[in-house]
Amino acid sequence: MEHPVILFDGVCNLCHGAVRFIIRRDRAARFRFASLQSEPGRRLAAGPAPDSILLIENGLRYDRSTAALRIARRLDGAWPLLYAFIVIPRPLRDVLYAWIARHRYRWFGRLDACPLPSPEWETRFL
Repeated sequence: MEHPVILFDGVCNLCHGAVRFIIRRDRAARFRFASLQSEPGRRLAAGPAPDSILLIENGLRYDRSTAALRIARRLDGAWPLLYAFIVIPRPLRDVLYAWIARHRYRWFGRLDACPLPSPEWETRFL
């Protein structure tokens, strides 16, 4: 796959906000996106939909905090500096990630369906 693909929860408001955040800071349009509920998303996730963001990059699958840090590393601005947190052992990083993931619907809400991307961004979605 030429572009890294970010798989996200298509009914999560926090996830939609994260996708918009990434698109605005990825001016080189490196990333492609698919919701975990979509056909391409289910195919790429290769199994049951996880409760986290997935990054498919160079044929490898990254999830939770590792996916978030690898995504930040490719964004414009100072965001790549966050990749320094990769030195923290994954179990410790994932504790915070899991806590946020567990509460995301209560804090940010849930959609009935995955909204369609805006026309200017639709080529970035699978």
